[in-house]
Amino acid sequence: MSELPADVSEFNRKLIVEFRAGGRRLDGRQLLLLTTTGRRSGRPHTTPMMFVRLDDRLLVIASNAGAVEHPDWYRNLAADPAVTVEVDGEEFAATARPAAGADRDDLFARISERHPFFRDHQGGVERLIPVVELVRN
Repeated sequence: MSELPADVSEFNRKLIVEFRAGGRRLDGRQLLLLTTTGRRSGRPHTTPMMFVRLDDRLLVIASNAGAVEHPDWYRNLAADPAVTVEVDGEEFAATARPAAGADRDDLFARISERHPFFRDHQGGVERLIPVVELVRN
């Protein structure tokens, strides 16, 4: 599993502030902010994460740094796929659509070619790591 900061919440809070102050981008980083609705709380939760563009599709990978369980943001969007995306200087409403079957497998293979650590994450867990398309509304 990847090394995480001691206080992930504080790290993410600072990254969100920096990202927004920089015009919803950080030079040299494929970063976006994904806001989901908490499945239990009903409150908005914003998470910074890496994204990948393939075939005009905006994709995020729920690897959770190779953890055994899906990340909270993925469980939230599974309960309510209406999300807000901040990326490349803009903010928009979107629908989160997890890829399935052969589409998921093809996307994951192509993403792992570019970013081999995702293959390492998948190799260390029994769960199938989701690939999620963020479709602008």
